[in-house]
Amino acid sequence: MIVVTGATGTVGSNVVVGLRERGRAVRALVRAGSEGPAEWDEAVERVAADFADPDSLDAALAGADTVYLLVAVHPEMAAHERNVIDAAVRTGRRPRIVLHAAAGVEYRPEGVRFVGSHVAGLDHLKASALPWTVLGANGFYQNFLGMAESVKAGTLAVPGGDGAVSYVDARDVAAAAVEVLVTEGHEGAIYTLTGPAALTHGELAEQLAAVAGRPVSYTALAPEQALARMLGAGWQAWRAEGMVELYGLYAAGQASTVGSDVEKLTGRRPRSFAEFAAEHADVFRA
Repeated sequence: MIVVTGATGTVGSNVVVGLRERGRAVRALVRAGSEGPAEWDEAVERVAADFADPDSLDAALAGADTVYLLVAVHPEMAAHERNVIDAAVRTGRRPRIVLHAAAGVEYRPEGVRFVGSHVAGLDHLKASALPWTVLGANGFYQNFLGMAESVKAGTLAVPGGDGAVSYVDARDVAAAAVEVLVTEGHEGAIYTLTGPAALTHGELAEQLAAVAGRPVSYTALAPEQALARMLGAGWQAWRAEGMVELYGLYAAGQASTVGSDVEKLTGRRPRSFAEFAAEHADVFRA
């Protein structure tokens, strides 16, 4: 039995579909009252669980052989990862844990709370003596869909400076995760999942302009400008501050590594941002 946490998100939902396509028994953790995405088949076992509720996690992980551990961005995300790991230990089965983390987590970068939460999760996982694997990505192409209105207005405005980022398609991350989950030989491995190139946000704006059919200019916001915009849009302060920290890492060029792990795991090259943008051209056109 493979248990998938964060199963209704962009990556997790695709992991569930991919595992079912491979004929694997899947238990998907969902929020109470949720049936999950429509593309899941009836064989997906849906279990309501709360990352902050150890009893619900014990029930969700009972009988698990492998766990895909993905938690949402949250002020308690480090505790949520720790709670799932502890529940896995309590099963007594020593399930293999595949931790969905951030690229570069093994280098322990400081000053970025999202990454720091994954560092704490990885430390706890290593101390648990459970078999483990880590999958890390810098960020997803799909994040740009949430910026579509700004792109339609001709602007991509983020505090990314001039740093290049090796963004990746979430579907490629999910495909790589499925391969790790259904095959052996990954214990102790840390895979960095990237697209085929690291691009500056100016270059990303140019590629969005090509599909939008109009100029799109990149504005490198100052961190305080970006924070004010996020707070003004109703973001929670913890999340907004964390995003500014993350973009600071991007601006410093610390997310530019391009690796071959997607192709090594899946047998095909990762999608490019240009391909992604073309696929979603209607979203970006005014």
